[in-house]
Amino acid sequence: MTQHKKNCGCGCKDKLIPQGVSRKDFLRKIGAATIGMGLSPLVSFAMIDEGKAQEMYKSKTIKDGKAQKITLLHTTDIHGQVNVHDEFFWENGKPTFKKRGGFAHLKTMITELRKQNPNTLLLDGGDCFQGSGIAAMSEGQALIPLMNNLNYDLVLPGNWEVIYGKQMMVKDLGGYNARKICANMFNDDADADLMFQPYSIFYIGGIKIGFVGYNDPLTPIRQSPDYSKGIKFCDPEKNLAKYVKILKEQEQCKMVFVMSHMGLAQQLNLASQPYADGVDYILGADTHERIREPLQGKYAKVTEPGAFASFIGKLDIVIENGKIKEESYELLDVDPEKYKADAEMSNLVEQVSKPYEKELKRVIGKTKTILMRNYILETPMDNLITDALMWKLKTDVTISNGFRFGTPLLPDAKTGLADITKDYLWSMLPVNSKVKTAEVTGQQIINWLEKELENTFAKDPTKRFGGWFVRFNGMQVTLTIANEKGKRIQSVTIKDKPIDLEKTYTITACEREGDPATTLCRMLNVNKPATQNLLLHNVMEEYLAAFSPVAPKLEGRVIATDALPTLLTQVTPGTNYQFR
Repeated sequence: MTQHKKNCGCGCKDKLIPQGVSRKDFLRKIGAATIGMGLSPLVSFAMIDEGKAQEMYKSKTIKDGKAQKITLLHTTDIHGQVNVHDEFFWENGKPTFKKRGGFAHLKTMITELRKQNPNTLLLDGGDCFQGSGIAAMSEGQALIPLMNNLNYDLVLPGNWEVIYGKQMMVKDLGGYNARKICANMFNDDADADLMFQPYSIFYIGGIKIGFVGYNDPLTPIRQSPDYSKGIKFCDPEKNLAKYVKILKEQEQCKMVFVMSHMGLAQQLNLASQPYADGVDYILGADTHERIREPLQGKYAKVTEPGAFASFIGKLDIVIENGKIKEESYELLDVDPEKYKADAEMSNLVEQVSKPYEKELKRVIGKTKTILMRNYILETPMDNLITDALMWKLKTDVTISNGFRFGTPLLPDAKTGLADITKDYLWSMLPVNSKVKTAEVTGQQIINWLEKELENTFAKDPTKRFGGWFVRFNGMQVTLTIANEKGKRIQSVTIKDKPIDLEKTYTITACEREGDPATTLCRMLNVNKPATQNLLLHNVMEEYLAAFSPVAPKLEGRVIATDALPTLLTQVTPGTNYQFR
């Protein structure tokens, strides 16, 4: 993998010919592009009925043959979800579920979109090879041939790419045929070299466009510390202005894009910072938000295209005489009813899944209610996890981290039940961590809850983690999100009694590799820490065997005085964004 010195202002002489494309094919494509739009017949629109796309194609400058159209297709946070799955939507004030995703359908959709415009780039924003059974059991390797079959042009590592350790991350990303960029991940050694090229340039549609990449600098804190061992991160403010200047002034790029995996709150903040001056778009990732209209910061617009291969963000840009004339963005659903499964991709998914198929299809329990993890404060899925831990360990409080991943699981309309497979357990808990217990005082619990609320709702967006509020059993917490740091908790009860700040309580959570022995779920200086001879998956399987069918639901374990239990986004009020 190409390395660049920390201080080289570079990436440096990025090749204009994309990896995996022959010089002959590249020159032929560019030559055709300079003659005219080169659009394929509009019969392809049978698959794309969105009004914005139609309007772009009717653009007078394009019809007159005076302009080029560039299309950027953006996916992110796939989390190993390669098959069609239930997807959550918020419509008319209530949850709605539809079938979405599946790599075979995604392949057909991407093929159709590329046919409409040969000047198309396919980008991925990270968190691809973690989050499912085949991803975990193959340490990401099963996803590589699938991503290569989609023929991505550019990829960015996400915060979960570190899950299998530095060496495996390098191996997995090295397997991609696409270019890799990231301007803030450094080898933690004496030379402190960048691990990836900081930026990349494409010559497309008759102009140069540049991309700079950033992973979340909070990754070593958000994830288990051992995952990021040997890697250092920096904030974009350290070098973004430098790279924008190189791309704009030295390389003469007409547009500059930041590919970011930092979460929507951080990305909106970045879009209004002076060091982002010159950036046109921040193509965001991490928080699984579905931006349907770009959000405008002071210097740049921000997009984010959902998760789980359920959506594609599509940005069309019309260029005339080297100048931007029109822009159009839309979020497209990967709808299996619209896009038939691609046979080649179907076979490839079957092939990479086969070694794990028997174990992953094993049914370990059933549910009568919808398993989902879309709400910020409390979810049925995490209630199930903490219920199982409480049953097994019988401590005062049990804790589940505020993860974002995991697709919904809906009971069958006829039987009223849904099978919980081992594959779904991996989607629910992609890290099969050890279980750990400890003792803490009531005051420690209050301090920890306040810290976790700050991680989720900090008024300073740069301090917000991409995840959600922690989940638990044994406690009921009332809070006010809008209050100042350290003053959000209104009341806490444990086992139906008001918390005693001086009393000692027992807690259970997962062990994070690399944390000090006296740290549990980011709670510091715990007493009597004890790693149990148990794994999370074992506890879940035992519980489901004993109590299926289960029926977890929202119970009011967390009550916000200024937000509904169905809160879906942590974005600061004042934007027009709504998750739907």
